[in-house]
Order: sequence, then structure tokens, then C-alpha cells
Amino acid sequence: MQFQQLQYFVAVAETRHFTRAADLVHVAQPSLSQQIKSLERELGADLFLRARGNITLTDAGEALLPLARRILADADTARHEVQELAQLRSGRVRLGATPSLCTGLLPDVLRAFHDRYPGIRLLIEEGGSHDLVRELARGALDLALVVLPLPTPSPALTTVEVLREDLVVVSSPEASVPGGGRRSVRVSDLEGERLVMFRHGYDLRELTVAACRSAGFEPDFAVEGGEMDAVLGFVRAGLGVAVVPRMVAARTGRGLRVTPLARPGLARTIALAHRSDVAPPRAARELQRMLLER
Repeated sequence: MQFQQLQYFVAVAETRHFTRAADLVHVAQPSLSQQIKSLERELGADLFLRARGNITLTDAGEALLPLARRILADADTARHEVQELAQLRSGRVRLGATPSLCTGLLPDVLRAFHDRYPGIRLLIEEGGSHDLVRELARGALDLALVVLPLPTPSPALTTVEVLREDLVVVSSPEASVPGGGRRSVRVSDLEGERLVMFRHGYDLRELTVAACRSAGFEPDFAVEGGEMDAVLGFVRAGLGVAVVPRMVAARTGRGLRVTPLARPGLARTIALAHRSDVAPPRAARELQRMLLER
């Protein structure tokens, strides 16, 4: 099995077309087809069902595809690691983070990293913890900031706790104060409040809904389905209240009333994750150090 054959296989699997795949990898179509057939002979199984105008993966092809993508991603990471110049003058870091962390935690750390290593490209991917864990596992990310506990525990990942962050309630200054004007709000005070709620797959959504149910009620949504910026905008417009991380409220809470949650309150644990079987590239390790020492 040759590395080049895996590249051709993935190209065909993604385009579902031999000619377009050949154009994608800059090779003549007959050469690509020959290499695919050679790979199939090596593996002892057909990888594609070939019908006129319709290319689909066989069961063997479906099994090979995630493995091939991971091998190619690992090779790409190795190439960038070897090509890095001395003293981190070039390279890249692929970092995943939940949208709230991109708003609250990351700006200051990334600015400090960029000031120290201006030649390192920072590639940021926003997503929920479940999506980020999947991207880490397939080699598409070097590091990811995720919320613990992980939605699906993975022995292939190493996680290190970065911080434990309190959640607060934000509301429009023109609206009535949740909880009757007290200096802090109990989760039970949110019963009857109209909540502006994040989309499905958002860690804060699951945490807030679970807390409401533990307090004995189902949350009432005024608006749901937004990302962080949209949720804060809807709250400013007076559509309802929202539960957000304290750092987000401190950084982007202008025009909002911020009310802490009464003890025991709500908090979330943020961890930095990477694959256990592959050491992060040198630049990623340096960013990891700065995140843990922040």
C-alpha cells in the first residue's frame, strides 16, 4: 500500500468521480485508475462500485476511508513539523474551540502567542465539544479546547484541565431583573423566564437545560438556535435572558445586565485535548504551554 494510492483513493471517495479526482490530485485519469486498481488488488477487495455516472463506496471502501484520511492528516502534520524553522519562525497550529471560548478565553492568549511567534499561522475551528473531539481523532486538529466531561469519552485523547469557569445570567437592562432584583439568581428563578437558547450541540445548551430540569422545571425558550454573538444580541434586544460564561459576559457584556448565580451556581470545566498517539507539533506544544500558564 502506497501513500500516493491513499491520496488517490480519498480524492475519488470525496468527488465520486475519477476524472474530477484526477484533476484534484494533478495526475492523468488513467494513472489514477491504475493506482486505485493496484490498491484494490493489494487489499483483496473492491473499494468502489462503478456504474456509469455513479461511483459509490463499497463496505471495504467505507472502512478504509476514515483510516486513509487519518494517515494523510498525520503525514501532513509530520511534514509541517519537519519543515518548521529554528526558533518557531514558521509553521502552523490548528486549534479547535467552542464559540464561547473563542469569545472569552482565546483572544488574549492568541494575541500573546502571535506577538511572540508572528510567523506561526493560527487556524481556528469553532464547534461543539463533540465535533471537536471527532476532528481531533481524524487528525484535522492539533489541539482543542473542550468542555468536560466529554460527550463520548475517548481513550485516544489526552485532556488537561485549563480552568473552571462560573456561568452567569445576562439580561437586558430595560427588562425586569430575574429573581425579583436580588443580587444573585437561583436556577429555580429561571422558571417562567423566557430564555434565549443556543443551538443543539452547544455545550452551554445541554448544561443549562440539565440544570433547569434538576431544579424541577422545563425551560421556556423565547428564541433558540443561535451562536454566542446572536444570543447576546437577542438578549440586548429584550427577547429574553441567557446563561453564559462569566468571561464572555466580562468581555462582550456591554449593554447587558450581568447577574451571578447563587451558590452552588453553575460552572463548567474547560480542558485542552490532543491525540494520545501523536505528539502535537512544536508550535502547538508552545501554544499549549501558554494556555496552561495563562
